[in-house]
Amino acid sequence: MLSYLIRRMLLMLPTMVGILVVSFLVIKLAPGDPSSQKFGGLGQATGGMAADRGVEQAIKKFREKYHLDDSLPVQFGFFLKRLFTGEMIFFQDERPIWGDLFKSLWITVQINFVVFLLIYLIAIPSGIYSAAKQGSWGDRISTVALFVLYSIPSFWAAEMLRLRLTGPETPAWIRFPVANLHQDDWEELSYWGQVADWWHHATLPIICLTYVALAYLSRQMRVGLLDVIRQDYIRTAKAKGASEIRVLLVHALRNGLFPVITLFASLLPFLVGGSVIIEFIFEIRGMGRFAIENVYRREYDAVMATLMLSAVLTLVGILISDILYVLVNPQVSFESRRK
Repeated sequence: MLSYLIRRMLLMLPTMVGILVVSFLVIKLAPGDPSSQKFGGLGQATGGMAADRGVEQAIKKFREKYHLDDSLPVQFGFFLKRLFTGEMIFFQDERPIWGDLFKSLWITVQINFVVFLLIYLIAIPSGIYSAAKQGSWGDRISTVALFVLYSIPSFWAAEMLRLRLTGPETPAWIRFPVANLHQDDWEELSYWGQVADWWHHATLPIICLTYVALAYLSRQMRVGLLDVIRQDYIRTAKAKGASEIRVLLVHALRNGLFPVITLFASLLPFLVGGSVIIEFIFEIRGMGRFAIENVYRREYDAVMATLMLSAVLTLVGILISDILYVLVNPQVSFESRRK
């Protein structure tokens, strides 16, 4: 296992290099740059037109300082230098990005940790139930309900919840706050008061981030388990007198988890990206909002940091999925995963 992990981590290095290069080129292809944002559009001035001498000199010094007029390979080299020396900055304010980055990341991690737990704790049992009771009224009702949930856009649901449950006309006992994840005097509350206040603020965003993935994951669990139930070894277990619960939970569940494990790799990057739209609607300053705001501001370092975190989490998610394949089914070995 250790040798497998070492090989996979070494393979991540060229993958990360490729992601860095492609991301950097895509960002640089966008019109404008940090100087045009910082100096109100005058950053593109080259001959002093529409700019007094002082502003023109400030623009020139700014562009020289951050090598914005150099070739792309040179700019990429200076970006790598800032990355490996920990000197990545906001160009507009010329200050480090790390404080704002980790603050936004922590907010998104808090929400998505709960979202992940809810998705898996609800989707797996509901998928098992639907597979075990295929064709029953419970299966039909849950299938229709989950398909309805999956078809509702999360941004529409978020806006409806915000309009109906957060306004002053909403009864106080069902009214939810909007903006951030705690009230202004949060630090003055007791521990349990802080917990209650966090949940009060986070409930609606968590609902909107959970239900679509939950519906999809539950259907995948059902389909995967139904495929396993049709296998010969399941029929053999039933013929030997094993109970239905034992057949499902002992013989079928492990192999039925494969689709759910595969989806783990794609769900994990939500810890960084979060949901831009949901965070904007509920005014949460998480990673989604952090990323989109810095795209508008042409903050190259901040955007690259967000993309790198997403890429790392995606690669880590794939690695964890491979490890889980082996843990849930001993017939799958690390050597077979390597091939």
